[in-house]
Amino acid sequence: MSKVILNSDKEIVKTIREGLKKKDGYCPCRIPKTPENKCMCQEFRDQIADPNWYGFCHCLLYEKIKTDEDI
Repeated sequence: MSKVILNSDKEIVKTIREGLKKKDGYCPCRIPKTPENKCMCQEFRDQIADPNWYGFCHCLLYEKIKTDEDI
């Protein structure tokens, strides 16, 4: 079973979280404040729903990783 974790780079996490605060929880990497851009954005939720997809969200805050059960 895969899982979603925060990026291990604490500086990226700090920067993105500061951006989220400034934009009221909307992705700082996207201009429109729309429901699909509210963190955790729709794009990443769609990606993590795919059992074959692994990687970072658009802004690099979250990462979907494989666990031992996936290998």
